[in-house]
Amino acid sequence: MHRLAIRREQIPGILRDYLVMTIGTLCIALALNIFLDPNNVIFGGVTGIAAMLKTLLGLPIGVTSLVLNIPLFIIGLKRLGGFVFGLRTIFATVMLSVFIDLTANRVGQFVQREPLLYIAYGALLSGIGTGLVLRVGGTTGGVDIVARLLQQWRGIRPGQSMLISSVVVFGAAGWIYGATPVLYALLLAFIETRVIDIVLEGFSDGRSALIVSDKPEAIRDAVLHDLDRGVTMLEGRGGYSGRERAVLMCVISQAEIAILKKMIYNIDPRAFVVMTEAVEVLGEGFRPAKAE
Repeated sequence: MHRLAIRREQIPGILRDYLVMTIGTLCIALALNIFLDPNNVIFGGVTGIAAMLKTLLGLPIGVTSLVLNIPLFIIGLKRLGGFVFGLRTIFATVMLSVFIDLTANRVGQFVQREPLLYIAYGALLSGIGTGLVLRVGGTTGGVDIVARLLQQWRGIRPGQSMLISSVVVFGAAGWIYGATPVLYALLLAFIETRVIDIVLEGFSDGRSALIVSDKPEAIRDAVLHDLDRGVTMLEGRGGYSGRERAVLMCVISQAEIAILKKMIYNIDPRAFVVMTEAVEVLGEGFRPAKAE
């Protein structure tokens, strides 16, 4: 019989992860019962389908979403990491269902008759909760599992895939609630997915620059001494000319973009520069590289 070996030093980290999942699922439930469901806001995913079934059949959202999650859980169990994934998903899914039904009709409505406010706060709280659960390797079932599968297979950000799945649910919801609630729901989904990606990836202040120039040494010296940033010299070959050329790579802060561009232009106006957002930058000059 297979036994899962857990070292003693791993226990605090595991307990922390389950605490984070508990807080995350509570945030989602509170967002649902304080801001969204009382104001008849449509939301996506399996929970949104459960909310529609509540409207049509009077079924409780928590229990219904738990039942609907079973087939998705079976698929995720086979594809996303076996016992550890399964245990965390069961825990988060059950806790979310319990918190949804436990807090229903027990918390007050903080915002009424202000759609932009209750949608913004609902999306913020729900996005934070979902992001926390995903950040520690769990899911709340439903589209969270689909999001992790798409991230694994296609490299799609969880927030983006969850937005797509929400749009599909909203299409069905339009037949029940009408067009206006669906438009509000799209705004909710957009804000929520952005918050999820921020929780997972953090705010990025880093920009990565690739520079192809006939004067690589001069640009290198300027980046090292004038900008006080590190730079890496790569070897490249022109696809058309076949000529070997140096490619410089450096990572800078957002505030240094204009300085770097002006510096490169003054040295080599014909330089080819590609600048992209660095999702996360760890190490010297940025945040320290450490395990979360």
